[in-house]
Amino acid sequence: MSSETKKPLLACRNLFKHFGALAAVNNIDIDVYPGDVLGIGGPNGAGKTTFIDVISGINPASSGTVSLDGHDITNYGPDRICHRGMARTYQLNAGFDSLSVRDNVLVGAAFGSGDQGIPKFRYSKEMMARVDYALELVGMQDRGHLIAREVPVLDRKLLMLASAIATEPKLLLIDEPVGGLTPHEIDHVMEILRGLMKEGITIILIEHVMRFLLQLSTRVLIMHHGESIYEGAPDQLLADQQVVEVYLGEGTAKRLRHLMDQGAK
Repeated sequence: MSSETKKPLLACRNLFKHFGALAAVNNIDIDVYPGDVLGIGGPNGAGKTTFIDVISGINPASSGTVSLDGHDITNYGPDRICHRGMARTYQLNAGFDSLSVRDNVLVGAAFGSGDQGIPKFRYSKEMMARVDYALELVGMQDRGHLIAREVPVLDRKLLMLASAIATEPKLLLIDEPVGGLTPHEIDHVMEILRGLMKEGITIILIEHVMRFLLQLSTRVLIMHHGESIYEGAPDQLLADQQVVEVYLGEGTAKRLRHLMDQGAK
């Protein structure tokens, strides 16, 4: 089914975020459909993370609207947005260092999927099942007993991803999931995200590693000075001269063309 006949899961209309005179998000207008993987790229300071902060409720929009699954969430806080079905990860590894991997994910399962009301003193079987499911999806089912501060960088990233998955998101926002990883680790994360796609989770991801972004995304958004300078298919990105000039450079674009050509064979 084409996107023209589907309703968007996320709809942003005339979205602005100002910090004084600076428009960090400048009139972004975009739809994300169920099953999409929207990859967001652009130079440092382009407004990528600010855009994610706005739609996830961390920093409220200065103007414009954000809708999730048909509900206006523009003025919602992060907790209400999470309970509506949007979860996110961060550039820096976030978690409870003194808790085990499993208990970190259990926090997401217990408090991220709906208003819990008064504190719970017993975790349900359903919550525990979601923890098992999330750990299995990221390949950490055998490392749940480890203390979070003791696991390596890759596992910290996967732990943050599992905690988000445990909230049962319709839309998952992932900010720079492979920053600082080796090429082998990057490929490993790519396979995990492909598994999430097969599970029906819609994804928005920010990444500077362009081979990762282009190989995973169904659509790409390139931002510069808070604005969208490209939105479209990954295989058309490298032909966009503005993107090459302000972001990639000719050398990187040439290497990526070769990589994409090799992948198409």
